[in-house]
Amino acid sequence: MTISPFTRRALMGAAATGVAGIPDLARAQAERVIRYGISMADIPQTTGQPDRGAGAYQFTGYTLYDPLVAWEMDVADRPGKLVPGLATAWEADPADRRNWVFRLRPGVKFHDGADFDADAVIWNFDKVLNAQAPQFDQRQASQVRPRLPSVASYRKIDAMTVEVTTRAVDSFFPYQMLWFLISSPAQYAKLGNSWERFANDPSGTGPFRQARLNPRQSVELVKNTDYWNPARIPKVDRLILVVAPEATTRSNALISGQVDMIETPAPDIVDRMRQSGARIVENVTPHVWNYHLSLLEGSPWRDIRLRKAANLAINRDEVVGLLNGLAKPAVGVVDPSSPWFGQPEFRIRTDMDEARKLVREAGYSPQNPLRTRFLVPAGGSGQMLSMPMNEYIQSSWREVGIQVEFQVVELEVSYTCWRQGAAGEIARGGNITANNVAYVTSDPLYALIRFFHSGQMAPRGVNWSHYSDAEMDRLIDAAVQCFDVAEQDALLRKVHEKAVNEALLVYVVHDTNPHALGRNVRGYTQAQHWFQDLTTIS
Repeated sequence: MTISPFTRRALMGAAATGVAGIPDLARAQAERVIRYGISMADIPQTTGQPDRGAGAYQFTGYTLYDPLVAWEMDVADRPGKLVPGLATAWEADPADRRNWVFRLRPGVKFHDGADFDADAVIWNFDKVLNAQAPQFDQRQASQVRPRLPSVASYRKIDAMTVEVTTRAVDSFFPYQMLWFLISSPAQYAKLGNSWERFANDPSGTGPFRQARLNPRQSVELVKNTDYWNPARIPKVDRLILVVAPEATTRSNALISGQVDMIETPAPDIVDRMRQSGARIVENVTPHVWNYHLSLLEGSPWRDIRLRKAANLAINRDEVVGLLNGLAKPAVGVVDPSSPWFGQPEFRIRTDMDEARKLVREAGYSPQNPLRTRFLVPAGGSGQMLSMPMNEYIQSSWREVGIQVEFQVVELEVSYTCWRQGAAGEIARGGNITANNVAYVTSDPLYALIRFFHSGQMAPRGVNWSHYSDAEMDRLIDAAVQCFDVAEQDALLRKVHEKAVNEALLVYVVHDTNPHALGRNVRGYTQAQHWFQDLTTIS
């Protein structure tokens, strides 16, 4: 087994704290400690807005901080729903539905003892949306600004009420607030107005406090016994997140007892993990692994025949087999069980003959292949087995006359390219015509709107492809202006049908978000989401 220097130091650091046993047995016995091997190459930002994608919110997001509007994360047998967070209620003003009023939760304190109130909320909006504010942080803004595309302005109404005005009527706006987390203004001032210092001594309102941060190695989180929500007070005293980006290393660390649980186990080691006493936990997950195709002038993917061929030349059952069953074939952005799936006429399937035919019609063949370049991440949370999957698909495409060269980058570079769009510096500089990014599809904005509306092109949203279609815009506009759920679903079905019929993306698999739990781990609830509640671990 090859262990990276980062992982070796992280595991040694975890042992040095006493959690591995002998070095500090008394403390290990006195505390309930869980060591969690995570698939990221570094600890996500701890200042309030995590980097490294949606998966990072379970690590340094919803542990240290809270949003105004939260997601129900403690149920496994059905999809979660929006629930009160630091706001106890929210509503669109009937007189002008662009204005959303949030009633804030009284009695909440930050980890540093300061009170949570409307001033703190406005300060945090400025932190990421107002470049002229002294507390503005470009690193945090880069993460969350694309997740808040509807925010036009915000204001304090009174000490415990704020109003957010959207650019247009947006019935789905509360879903955007899941991503906006609240840091302590008082702690920022106490630490000399420095986000760098704040990262090492952060203060939120969340169920955990940060005890120690070792960049690119580990972070130690301790229980916040004064947390405002008794149902989410952590069951363990200390949670240590250990950086372990390689799936095989992570899996072997669990078998050898160096960590107590891991995310995304290596498929070929699953049987050995079970033999060691570990449990594999997975669940239905609104998440899709796919490719975004550039539709800019000059891109080969403007030809729908090539887009369809790229979809038809993938055997998704074999991709699932590569993952030892820890995935599900994707035949669209969302699963057919979704109320937004509809009845697309173009059926995503494996048909190599049809793929070859379409490639030939577009002017290419295995002897005269289309040569192009994709940006793909080396790995990271949500990307599953990134390189084995990409290499398998690369081989399949070669058989039909599509020859793809990969530019392999670290996950955060892939996200940066995603936010810049196909016309951005990274894509243009590397002659990139597609970006491989997996993501959550739990709500209309994240599943459909941000990719297919022309108003969501960079830098406002992540319509990476620069797709623009008047009928698609009309359907999406009608959905976001509608407050009737049945009507919303009907419109979104048409949006999804159109996206699949035009093969706007290359759809591969849905993740089942597998975790492997050691013998000593109990009580972990695997929610049907990429958001997970680490307070449930016992």
